[in-house]
Parts: sequence; C-alpha cells; structure tokens
Amino acid sequence: MSITNPLPISIDETMALLSSQDYVASKALATVLFLSLKMQRPLFLEGEAGVGKTEIAKVLSKALDRPLIRLQCYEGLDVSSAVYEWNYPAQMLEIRLAEATGEDDRGAIERTIFSEKHLIRRPVLQALEGTGGRAPVFLIDELDRTDEAFEAFLLEILSDYQVTIPELGTIKAQEPPIVIITTNRTREIHDALKRRCLYHWVDYPAADVELEIVRLKVPGCHEELSRQVVAYVQKLRQMDLFKSPGVAETIDWATALTELDRLALDPETVSDTLGTLLKYQDDIARIDGSAGRELLAEVKAELAQSI
Repeated sequence: MSITNPLPISIDETMALLSSQDYVASKALATVLFLSLKMQRPLFLEGEAGVGKTEIAKVLSKALDRPLIRLQCYEGLDVSSAVYEWNYPAQMLEIRLAEATGEDDRGAIERTIFSEKHLIRRPVLQALEGTGGRAPVFLIDELDRTDEAFEAFLLEILSDYQVTIPELGTIKAQEPPIVIITTNRTREIHDALKRRCLYHWVDYPAADVELEIVRLKVPGCHEELSRQVVAYVQKLRQMDLFKSPGVAETIDWATALTELDRLALDPETVSDTLGTLLKYQDDIARIDGSAGRELLAEVKAELAQSI
C-alpha cells in the first residue's frame, strides 16, 4: 500500500507540509526535519513543555497520511509495556488443551504457545512492523521520564530498526519508521542515544510567530484580544515563575476568553481565568492582584505605542 502523500523533497516543501496542518515552523526546524526524513534518522526534539514538540509528530502523521504510534514514556517503563509481551492466559489455555488431548510433544507445545498469535505487540514492535511504503510516524514522547536502562535498550532499535524476541528471533523493519523523540529536559539523555539522532531545540516562539499561531488555532478570537493575550504571555515568560506558560497554554487561554465572549483583557477577566494559563498556585498567587494589574497596564501601553 503506497502512501497518499510523498515525503517532501526540499526545505520549502517541508515548510509547506507543516503549514498545511497549521503548524508554524521556523526555517531551522523545517531544515532539520527535512534532513531527518531524507537521511532516515530519528529527530530528537528538546524544549520546555508545551512548545509544540509532540505536535510535530501529529502533524507529520496527518500530512503524510501515515499511522501515528505513540510511546508515552514514564518512570518504570519496561520491555513488556514498550515492546511486547506474551498473552499468558491464552498460553495457559493452550497448555491445558494439550494436556486434555494427550499431547506430549513438548517441542510442539512450546512452538504453539510462543507463536505470533499469542504475541501482544506494544508500540515499539508496532512501529517496526509497519508495511513497506507506509512506515508509521513513531513518537517516543518525554523520554526523559524513563531510566537509563530503557535508553540503552532503545539503542538497537534506533541503530538498526530491529528488536530481538528470544522465542521468535529478530524482527527488522521493512522500512524505517519516522521517529520523533521528545524530552522536556528534566534530566540529560545519554550521548550514545543522541548520536543516533538529529537534534533541534524547540524554543518559545517570538511574539509575531505566537500571534500567527493564535490566529490559526483560535480563529474566532478577536484581533485585539489575540494581541493582548500574546503580549501578556510573552511578559509572563520574562518573570521568574515555577512554570512559564507554553504555546499550548496560550491557545487554551485565547480559546477560553473567546468562549467567554471577551473582546479585550481586563483585570477581573485575567484574575478569573489564570487557571487556564498557569498551573501552579504559587505562580497564580504571584500574578493575581496588583502584580497582574500592573502587568496588564504595561501590555496595553506597549501595544498602544506600537500602533
């Protein structure tokens, strides 16, 4: 089965591919993504939470018409959850049926219970078994949440796009999946894994870029409100907060304000909706009240001067 949309053959085509899904990308990101696709190398995306790293994999899946397989990483992730495991209840049933019918060929029983029909495929194995011409987009999300042992296990997969199952042998991808790895940098990832990837740091966008994102993602948002929202968020990121709002929070805030039929920011509205923008009480307490009013006054004054 051939893919509906071919891979981009230039950086400009890569930019257009991302734009077709309303993803606003810098030329640097489009360049490293193009090279990742061309060289069939994993793309390692690092940056703060909410800046759009995961969205890149989703955009590629939609734009290229390929399945998206997501491995959500977490502390304690192991092979049985990430790669494969055996269907033990079904295996036990096979053994009991063999005993009931008098089957005593241990080799035959073993081949039956360790056959592919009893294999439960987890994300890694699903990604490697994609059909030729339609290899999936494989998202390894928030890798920094796992431990170093799991990182080491990924080395074989990212080097040779294969995995070994003792009972079945080595399973190798017909065509390498498009691999996107994300990390929020809560810990450093080992150099051995990074060397197998192309790297890009996804930063918070500049104000004009973020405004374009809001226009695309929240088309019903009033223009003046969009400008104030972006300017306010940009100001917040300059403060010493426990967690600065990402682009995802900017979009959420603009959406919430639009649902409330607001045309512009005012102190009361900001105070009432801070929970869609900031996710830690200490940050909310710092911005709520006089500090929030002063910040809003600065935003409106600067926007007025820019007109």
